[in-house]
Amino acid sequence: MRRPIMAGNWKMFKTPVETCAFFETFRPLTAGSTHCEIVICPPFVDLNAAIDAAGGAAIEIGGQNMCWANEGAFTGEISGPMLRSVGCRWVLIAHSERRQFFGETNESAAKKIPAALQAGLTPIYCIGESLDQRQSGATESVLDTQFLVGLGKLTAEDFDRVVIAYEPLWAIGTGKVATPEIAADAHRFIRNQARKKFGEAAAEACRILYGGSVKPDNIRGLMAEPEIDGTLVGGASLDPVSFASIVNF
Repeated sequence: MRRPIMAGNWKMFKTPVETCAFFETFRPLTAGSTHCEIVICPPFVDLNAAIDAAGGAAIEIGGQNMCWANEGAFTGEISGPMLRSVGCRWVLIAHSERRQFFGETNESAAKKIPAALQAGLTPIYCIGESLDQRQSGATESVLDTQFLVGLGKLTAEDFDRVVIAYEPLWAIGTGKVATPEIAADAHRFIRNQARKKFGEAAAEACRILYGGSVKPDNIRGLMAEPEIDGTLVGGASLDPVSFASIVNF
């Protein structure tokens, strides 16, 4: 049985003060939520506040991005060891907004994922197709390329430590959500790619999250699909009551 992961991506929202206020409300609402892992990825400037505010609660903190190098002349970047040193346990890799606005590629993801693993972080590798790609019937081709280029050089042992997030670009921040059936079909395809590349056991153990306009009113339908192992939530994770409702689906 794959334990669900309910992850929140705050994107470029919240100050440290706002972060503390979020956790004051969120912690008691999820104190008994032992059925899943809870992960929140705030902006870098909020990491210390989030880790302190999470306290002893079963809420883990992740970065929204990282560099493939441990240190060096990379102005504006954050390394895996830096994230780990402040208490992070997770990191998002190749989120669609990083791909769209900042030139992230499958190739750069292939460098960052091993670096994350080496630093002791669990990478959440984000993949997904655009609306044009879906309408042209290229969804599976796009997912296949993203999977193989981003993950194909890993050993089976390293792949076991990776989480995948399927995020169709046409459903991110648009209010449009893939139906549970559409999402499950994509997850099934991704799992089959894992099966072909890394074997049956690795594929069955791999946790694949859905991301794209997840809200309290659609979470139950999504999580009813056996192929969906959790969610990567954007806007709805900014409100503690809303995100707690999603966590406690």
